[in-house]
Amino acid sequence: MPASRKLLVLYTGGTIGMQQSADGLMPAAGFAERLRAQQALHPERQLPDWQFRELLPPIDSANMTPHNWLAMADAIRNGVEADGCDAVLVLHGTDTLAYSAAALSFLLLGLELPVVLTGSMLPAGVPGSDAWDNLFGAMQALQLGLAPGVHLYFHGALLHGARASKLGTATLDAFAEPPRQRRAQRAAAIPPSLDYRAPRRPVGLAVLPLFPGVQAAQLRALLASGVQGLVLECYGSGTGPTDDAELLAALQEARANGVVIVAISQCPQGHVEFGLYAAGSKLAACGLLSGGGMTREAALGKLFALLGAGLAPAEVAHWFALDLCGECAD
Repeated sequence: MPASRKLLVLYTGGTIGMQQSADGLMPAAGFAERLRAQQALHPERQLPDWQFRELLPPIDSANMTPHNWLAMADAIRNGVEADGCDAVLVLHGTDTLAYSAAALSFLLLGLELPVVLTGSMLPAGVPGSDAWDNLFGAMQALQLGLAPGVHLYFHGALLHGARASKLGTATLDAFAEPPRQRRAQRAAAIPPSLDYRAPRRPVGLAVLPLFPGVQAAQLRALLASGVQGLVLECYGSGTGPTDDAELLAALQEARANGVVIVAISQCPQGHVEFGLYAAGSKLAACGLLSGGGMTREAALGKLFALLGAGLAPAEVAHWFALDLCGECAD
């Protein structure tokens, strides 16, 4: 794990760089100058040399979309291939930080260098802010050397990019890796179609939590929007209202029409095990793929990367079942 010697700092916006406006806190440009000024106050810090790039306009991460994931992946690839950067630090808002970390974990498969995402719960410069601690903590971790792959650094903790979730809003230690069972066979190799240099296209995805009283008409309306993939948040170990014939028929029709549907557990410490209950077996019979113990963020990001690579549903099913970057490790 060599130390970073040329770091790309990619600024996307978020709370870390926000400034006050008449309407409240808003993303602001010009963060590079603030970063340099703060670094100059602490020359004792051992930090890698860095260059700064902004994705414009900077956004509140509540407005993050999959198009932004692709833009981040492109900027990272350009920083590595054109500018010779050997590590990347992404500054990002916290609302969707875990989603972007998971998506980049799969969009950057095969990239043999570390990518770290961080942000802050309070803007830089505000009393009690965690912004500089998170930013310089991430930079120092990269200076010491990190394993290749996507990481999330927050409040002194280094987390796996495809296993982290935001669990709180009132404390500075807002991110953690929920203790979910994940076991899956590791892919022996990453195919060229999933390599970070391979082209990706935007795809329509949706997430639907099951709940008492969910109607087949609601599911059909969601599927009629043209989504190519659906993350279905099931109860417990992967169950749902399987006495509803119309709901099962809607799932079967969607699968027949090429929509890929994956099942994850709503439980923070749960995992899907279809065969444990008859209700789970009925869902599996509709063609649902098991997400095991993956988080919502990981399942969504993985599905986006696989479908965005242009894989057929059968190929998506094959690669979704395998551990591609540690998302399914214990």
